[in-house]
Amino acid sequence: MTSHASAQTPSQRTGAIQLTAAMVLSGTLGVFVVESGASPFNVVFFRVLFGALALGGYVLARGWLRDHGFTPRTLGLAVLGGVFIVFNWVFLFQSYESTSISVATVVYHTQPFYVVLLGALLFRERLTAAKAGWIALAFAGLVLVSGVTPGDFASGGGYLLGIGQALLAALLYGLSTLVTKRITGVRPHLIALVQVLVGIPLLLPFADFGAMSGTGADWGWLAGLGVIHTGLMYVLMYAAYAQLPTAKIAVLAFVYPAVAMVADWAVYGHHIGLVQALGVPLIVLASLRVTLGRTAGPARPRAAAPAPGTAGRAPEAASRTATPAVSEA
Repeated sequence: MTSHASAQTPSQRTGAIQLTAAMVLSGTLGVFVVESGASPFNVVFFRVLFGALALGGYVLARGWLRDHGFTPRTLGLAVLGGVFIVFNWVFLFQSYESTSISVATVVYHTQPFYVVLLGALLFRERLTAAKAGWIALAFAGLVLVSGVTPGDFASGGGYLLGIGQALLAALLYGLSTLVTKRITGVRPHLIALVQVLVGIPLLLPFADFGAMSGTGADWGWLAGLGVIHTGLMYVLMYAAYAQLPTAKIAVLAFVYPAVAMVADWAVYGHHIGLVQALGVPLIVLASLRVTLGRTAGPARPRAAAPAPGTAGRAPEAASRTATPAVSEA
């Protein structure tokens, strides 16, 4: 037992570095969105366009399109999951405009609780009293983090709208997770590729190309969202999932909101208040308890955890059937 654990240490160390790097990249996503100066629909359209080129090139280079493993049913599930993921990004990026990157990201990180609640509601998955209690604690933390005051109700509700958009984004992410975790026998890279490809025709009617005529150097931010925050970040995450236990994945997931809050403060001078900060540890603690409680069980060597919104398994390595421990944007 001891020799096996020690033999896995180098692999797990590599996985931890890869996942930490992916979460740091995810934490900088909000800055790329804001700096691009584009509307949320335009940002997501070009994210999926550049992301499809990046992921598609990687998949082609690895030769994974042969024996892809899709069936009509699993392809349909991947497409449906893609619809949820794409609009999840739209609402999250809209929330950045109405609140701040910090607040929107922490509120968005309630995704694991929606997965549990939707699983119980739609698929009659078991919801224990303990899980319900942790979810209630998380939403108490959410109320604190949101920082909503009576004045927000009287001022036209712009800030409240932003909170609602972040919550809706988290809900859509939860729906995507529940749909795509039922896909088996397909590499997560291929599922992610299908999802971003779905976004191109889906968002085309909403894209305003006229508004992009004066974008200039800001194209670099949009290209970065596709190549860095979709292509590179997903490849790093999928590589890490194959080498890490669920507990470590769950803990490292919180690098994402931590980096997002630091980036928001460093670049824009935004920071959450003291009362709002009190809600963060409540959400973190509840998320860890719900995630680890949901995925507890015998460890399987080199089992790949489901990708964010793209749970599946590679032909030669079965994935866990649990929902993702990492929330990404």
